[in-house]
Amino acid sequence: MRGLIFDFDGVIADSEALANTVLAEAVTALGLPTTLDDSLTRYVGKRAAEVIAAIESGVGRPVPDGFAEALLAATLERFRIDLREVDGARAFIVRYASLPRGIASSSSMERLRLCLDVLGLAEIFGDNVFSADMVPRGKPAPDIFLLAAERMRVAPALCLVIEDSPGGVRAGAAAGMTVIGLCAGSHVRDGHAERLLEAGAAYAVASWDEVAAIVTPLIAMPA
Repeated sequence: MRGLIFDFDGVIADSEALANTVLAEAVTALGLPTTLDDSLTRYVGKRAAEVIAAIESGVGRPVPDGFAEALLAATLERFRIDLREVDGARAFIVRYASLPRGIASSSSMERLRLCLDVLGLAEIFGDNVFSADMVPRGKPAPDIFLLAAERMRVAPALCLVIEDSPGGVRAGAAAGMTVIGLCAGSHVRDGHAERLLEAGAAYAVASWDEVAAIVTPLIAMPA
């Protein structure tokens, strides 16, 4: 392996439970009772436009004007107050600082930049932060991972992806990359590892220490 590509929400930032709590509250206010688990099942891994389309399908009508903007503002405010990293993420990123690295996320660039600032990680990734808004198709299509590999100047076959969603795993595998499924965020529920393996993850692990145990021999192998 010659490059590391990270999903962001639920992999580096422990943001999925926070964001989906806000989302569940907003959808419930539209008249569709929604729990945190409902929101995690229906919306995780989708781009903003796809989330809105799914909400509209669920409530049976268009969302009110300004709904998406108000939802983003409420989510970002929650992040400013409560966002934390997934335990061990920073230590792992620093440990493998010699490798090209990037973020490939379904989140908007505005959300990514704010979260990276809150976590103090913006300088570590620099310009290698890629939003699905930058490509025609979101995950599970491979576009975002192929863009990241191109910009990082690493062949896709030599990239290792760390993902936490089945759609993201499918995207990484479709890009021809080796995918580690990470089940370390607070949003992870029973059966998650199995779903990641079924989606095509080469490994499914519960901590960043376990990711490191896989990565170290892979990056030591000759090309």
